[in-house]
Amino acid sequence: MTDQAKSVLYVRLPCWKIYPGGAIYVADYIHKQRPQIKQEMLDLAIVPAAQRRQVLKQRMLQLKPDVVAFSWRNMQSFGPHPEDDALDVVMNFDHSPNLWRRLKAAFSAASILFDYSYSRIRNFAFMKMTRRLLPDTRIVVGGTAVSIFGKYVAEKCPTNTTVVVGEGEPAMLSIVDGNDSSTIGECYYKDDRGRVHFHHRQENFDLSSLTAVDFDYIESIFPAIHEYMDDYVGVHTKRGCPYQCHFCLYNEIEGHDQRYRKPMEIVDEIEALNKKFGVNKIWFTDAQFCSTRRSTHHVEEILDEIIRRKLKIQWTGYIRLNYLTPALASKMLESGLASLDLSFTGTQEMINKLTLGYKLEQQMQAFQMFKDAGYTNQKVKLYMPLNAPGETVQTLLQTIDCIKDLYNMFGRDNVLPFIFFIGIQPGTPVERLLLEEGYLSKGYNPLTLNPFTIKKLLYNPKPLGPIIARSYLDAVDALDENSEYVGRATMDNLERTLKEMGATSNYGSTFPFLGKFQKFVTQQHHIVEDNDENKF
Repeated sequence: MTDQAKSVLYVRLPCWKIYPGGAIYVADYIHKQRPQIKQEMLDLAIVPAAQRRQVLKQRMLQLKPDVVAFSWRNMQSFGPHPEDDALDVVMNFDHSPNLWRRLKAAFSAASILFDYSYSRIRNFAFMKMTRRLLPDTRIVVGGTAVSIFGKYVAEKCPTNTTVVVGEGEPAMLSIVDGNDSSTIGECYYKDDRGRVHFHHRQENFDLSSLTAVDFDYIESIFPAIHEYMDDYVGVHTKRGCPYQCHFCLYNEIEGHDQRYRKPMEIVDEIEALNKKFGVNKIWFTDAQFCSTRRSTHHVEEILDEIIRRKLKIQWTGYIRLNYLTPALASKMLESGLASLDLSFTGTQEMINKLTLGYKLEQQMQAFQMFKDAGYTNQKVKLYMPLNAPGETVQTLLQTIDCIKDLYNMFGRDNVLPFIFFIGIQPGTPVERLLLEEGYLSKGYNPLTLNPFTIKKLLYNPKPLGPIIARSYLDAVDALDENSEYVGRATMDNLERTLKEMGATSNYGSTFPFLGKFQKFVTQQHHIVEDNDENKF
């Protein structure tokens, strides 16, 4: 045991401008549990790059905090985001017929890799500066990047650092109370001798104890919060995911059991954002909103309260439609649903292979429920994992046919297909399969800056990869202010190309690992089938 902390400085490491909800929830929770502790927040994302080091140094020397908690959002070099588009770069480098565009893509790729490499070095340098200036201060590192790559981060951190995996509230409470290592929560701890220890989660955090954020307090320790109030603000309603999608780690990071916040506290938080800051756009940050039968009832309570209070907001989030009812669809629209955002593949074969845990027929019926419930012009955003392991010409054409059904249902201009490819994450079933098949080399570094490995991690292999890429690049070439939305144009181009190739060809046989993948899926598919509505 060490002395209880008297002060904490939260440092949001540089990333693109997005509401720092994770750090805010942790700071609010610690204040309510230990109100005597002085806390401050510094968001380096909104500090000019040339000033970040000096601003951080000054703040640490002024406060001399007992704990410095860094929040690290993104780390993988292939993850497209608003400040760069790795996907577009890879498409052009690998598949553009224009030599000049391929050269430009190569320079852009080098720039992206440099930025990511520099950002890692810079972030660890911030931590080392903290240790040098404040040798007795506890350093804590958390955030989404850390939850995936915690061991790597811990090895690079200064001594006496705790690297938190997943939820920050219980770990931070343990740390400010003076524990040598986190007694609740999952973390890596680098001790004074540089040894890294791993602490397993002893219990899940009781999310029902998380009350509405006290924004008066948060504003007092983080005046820069106003920088984020003109866009979507994140609010979470639950944590945990019982599904086992083959490319996702949410169920490992947050746990398999869903835990819920109290609906009244959630809506109190939304109302406070609305009345104090004028926020009218809410993004529910759950792994998936409305994902199980039990969570559907929880969602309904939240929506009922939004409607009862007559809050004038728009809201959205990643949505599952397994257990949608006509009544719930109506309440979603009445409470301010701005768009339907969901993973989508228009074939049950690919749904099963990726163990997404729903029936396509269910999903299409749910779309119709929205249409019947009074849908007007809300956007339908389809995030499509094209060319996932097992994809064929036939499955792609089936997906395109389903998209055309949605055009007819909602109007073509309101349906937005988003083109993306599976990013291979460490520890997922897809990664294990691709290691077994030799697509990835055993012992590969998931944080490599080798561009050829990075391209593999953004999974879009032959024979369909070049076809999809050319369809996308042709759509981009045709863009002007009056042109079709690029995702719809890509799917149109893809349909035309695939039909020209001949839809009856047996392209499944061109995938050397497809048979083993099907066996791999069959062995695990019963897990998803067992997750029936009675268990949820």
